[in-house]
Amino acid sequence: MRYRSITAALLAVAVTALSVSACKSSKSSGGSTNGATGGATGGGGGGKALVISTDLPMQGVSHDASQSTIDAINLYLNQINHKAGNYTIQLKTYDDSTAAKGAWDDAKCSTNAAAHVSNTAEVAVMGTYNSGCAQLEIPVLNQDPSGPMLMVSHANTNPGLTKAWDPGTPDKYYPTGKRNYARVITTDDFQGQAAAQFAASDLKVKRCFVMNDNQVYGQGVARQFVESAKKLGITILGNKAWDAKQPSYASIFQGAKSMNPDCVYLAGIYDENGGQVVKDKVAVLGDNTKVKMMAPDGFTGYPDSLDKQPEAQGMYMTFAGLSTDQLVKGGGAAETLINAYKAKYGKLPATNYALYGVAAVQVILAAIAKSDGTRKSITDQVFTGDGIDIPADQSVLGKEIKIDTKTGDTNNRDITVLFMKNNQEGFFKQEPVQ
Repeated sequence: MRYRSITAALLAVAVTALSVSACKSSKSSGGSTNGATGGATGGGGGGKALVISTDLPMQGVSHDASQSTIDAINLYLNQINHKAGNYTIQLKTYDDSTAAKGAWDDAKCSTNAAAHVSNTAEVAVMGTYNSGCAQLEIPVLNQDPSGPMLMVSHANTNPGLTKAWDPGTPDKYYPTGKRNYARVITTDDFQGQAAAQFAASDLKVKRCFVMNDNQVYGQGVARQFVESAKKLGITILGNKAWDAKQPSYASIFQGAKSMNPDCVYLAGIYDENGGQVVKDKVAVLGDNTKVKMMAPDGFTGYPDSLDKQPEAQGMYMTFAGLSTDQLVKGGGAAETLINAYKAKYGKLPATNYALYGVAAVQVILAAIAKSDGTRKSITDQVFTGDGIDIPADQSVLGKEIKIDTKTGDTNNRDITVLFMKNNQEGFFKQEPVQ
């Protein structure tokens, strides 16, 4: 039996608002603020006002992806009149990056976590984008005296946030013994497995050299790719960490060249000087028809940088979900929202994670609608009783979103393979995972 945790009345209102307001959404964005000090904006329709937030890297090459995610969330909130049950919803945005680093920053993540807890009007967080940032924020929100405070991520793929992966995980992130973190995206144990399957069955590679960005995410997805690839008969020539502060990686690729690889797998995020890694790979090992280049979702969603790199053309990337064009093909809420987005902004979102950001907000709103409006009650709706189960006809993913009440993981395990061609990453295939 499938439990529907959002009442039929709420769903009917949300769908009606979504459909009716799509044609007028360009008149109002609902507003947002950048940085932890910005005020919450948006709201309407009466009822007690509650603040939800986003926690994303707004500086550096991730800016466009983060901004398009916020824009999609604001657009969705406008379309449902900022309502969740009897509550009016306002959105506040937090920046977890710095200009100096051009990416997420440990200190900013820690500062943001404290700010989420101290802002008494705020009841839940949508984020983070980076798993390393989530590792810092989850325990702080978990120990909130009035909570735990709910966090729902659209992009964290590190398995250890919700299940045993590294020593002490996941329990070390939940010092109270209660869960407060969920996600609407699948994890790197599945993504690494799918990438290895694709490399072996579709690309027919035999000898793969792996590099990781020495971060939580990169190390994790590299580990699973290596383990899965070996089982499929691919020889792993090495798993070398790259230092984002170095100006060149030619020497690393020179060392790999002597081993005659037919594949390079870049496990990490583009923010960590990934552009230079891609450039040096092609300069030393040849273009991507000669030595196949693959990367996980940390290299997706950079239309104004990676996509336009000549060296990136012909590159394969996995995405831990369904790409926007595949979601839109399913029609329903996804198509309605994306059509409204294109009407307002004249283009598609810069990242496939934008709709997953909205899906994470849908989980938060469903929890709010069932709650008494307090942090503890909102979190309890996700991790106790029937939990959160959003039917396919209401989900912006076009499929049921069910959150496991014990782990916080989603029921969806979709992996998409993207291919870089003509300065644009596009759908190549869906890769099944077990």
